[in-house]
Amino acid sequence: MTQFRYYVAASVDGYIADEHESLEWLMEFEGFEGQAEGYAAFLENIGAIVLGADTYSWMLREMGDEWPYAGIPVWIFTHRELAAFPGADLSFVRGEVTEWAGDIARSANGKDVWVVGGGSVAGQFADEGLVDELFLYTMPVILGGGRPLFAMRGTAKLELTSTRQYAGGILENRYSLLKVPGQNREY
Repeated sequence: MTQFRYYVAASVDGYIADEHESLEWLMEFEGFEGQAEGYAAFLENIGAIVLGADTYSWMLREMGDEWPYAGIPVWIFTHRELAAFPGADLSFVRGEVTEWAGDIARSANGKDVWVVGGGSVAGQFADEGLVDELFLYTMPVILGGGRPLFAMRGTAKLELTSTRQYAGGILENRYSLLKVPGQNREY
């Protein structure tokens, strides 16, 4: 069964971008020992990706000329017109995440869906019981504000399934999001 997985890095105080919507703070941790291997293993099991409009717009500004997710269908939740990255397999959608979750899961062709973010999109998926796993890298930095890890209406209960510590105080925690009865789905 296709799983929806939120794989993300955040500050100790729970922000994925600073108050200026910058990831500059995160780049100092790029390439820590084990990071590339872990990311590659995660990406092997991903068949589709979900982004919000702000995350996609940030990628257009910051990623340069090479699309990082070649061959993977990417679904972008937006309320505005956005330019398409040339050659990328993109679907721009509007509406509730529950309207599109089945189509997104089917586009993954038996693999998992990576909810890249940002926190608003991840929060919408979590509010609807559609996030199966949180794969969280906690970076040893306090930002004091910015974009939250999750922007949710409700709450979600987590079960820690694994933890690992890397050099420099980086923590990798994996959680299952516990489902509320009635939130069962089949994709």
